[in-house]
Amino acid sequence: MLAKITIAGTFVFFAVLYLLRSMKRKKLNIQGKVVLITGATSGLGKACAEIFYKAGCRVILAGRNSEKLEEVKNELVGLKEGCSDYTPAILQIDLSNLASIPKKVAEAVSFYDRVDILINNAGQSYRGQVLETILDVDQRLMTVNYFGHVAITKALLPVMISEGGGHIIGISSIQGKIAIPYRTAYAASKHAFQAFFDSLRAEVCDKNITVSVLSPSYIRTNISINAVRADGSQHNVLDNTIAKGMKAEYVAQRILDMVLWKEHDVLLGPLHHRIACYLRPIFPNIFFYIMAKRALKERHEFDKEK
Repeated sequence: MLAKITIAGTFVFFAVLYLLRSMKRKKLNIQGKVVLITGATSGLGKACAEIFYKAGCRVILAGRNSEKLEEVKNELVGLKEGCSDYTPAILQIDLSNLASIPKKVAEAVSFYDRVDILINNAGQSYRGQVLETILDVDQRLMTVNYFGHVAITKALLPVMISEGGGHIIGISSIQGKIAIPYRTAYAASKHAFQAFFDSLRAEVCDKNITVSVLSPSYIRTNISINAVRADGSQHNVLDNTIAKGMKAEYVAQRILDMVLWKEHDVLLGPLHHRIACYLRPIFPNIFFYIMAKRALKERHEFDKEK
């Protein structure tokens, strides 16, 4: 009984503390801020570009496909709202080419002499069984989903600090909080991603650098279509969970809110997905049991594909 009272009291204490901190926060004005968005050619990155452009930001669109970046740029220019004095800039960048990233970041800074907000959004998903997955797939996802963002962040941090501060947003996943079967390479990369930015947040707390991580559930994008399979081939399937997921525009608006209110860590998705994130550390055996049942069910689907 005493233990339950202690847990409840602790929960109430931190809830009140959070509310008091929230009341002290002031909404920021980001008009004219320079925003660098990776993975801006489609999906959530494209939605972020539109949301931040409409908010009056100077947007730098970053991605591998220069033609698609041009298309997004032209769409933004055609909007009635936004920074009418500024045309979105384009930065062609490949996160898998780690050696090229410092020069690419310098190029991004040269557009407006600074970058105020970095949105680490680009990434790739995965579908497959551990026993059948070639190591190259694991390495590829760690490079794109983790090392690429680490490289951009490290290259940009000194610039932000010299300019007096900035905001770094990492777009992770609920799979950065919990691991589910047949997503090992993806979940591992997102766990590393979450840990890096959590550590970074503490290290730069006295340098006016805000570090935020968004962990969304399924978003209605092409992420499952572009996912990689165990053998390295493309998945090319729109999963039902993705098709029924949140709209990219809704998630992009939530990212803007995180910047405006300087939120550090946000879980976004259905209630049962958010509950699962708390179930794992509090009642791990129950969580493991649920995941085992899910693994057995999904294994039949993999067997049918063979």
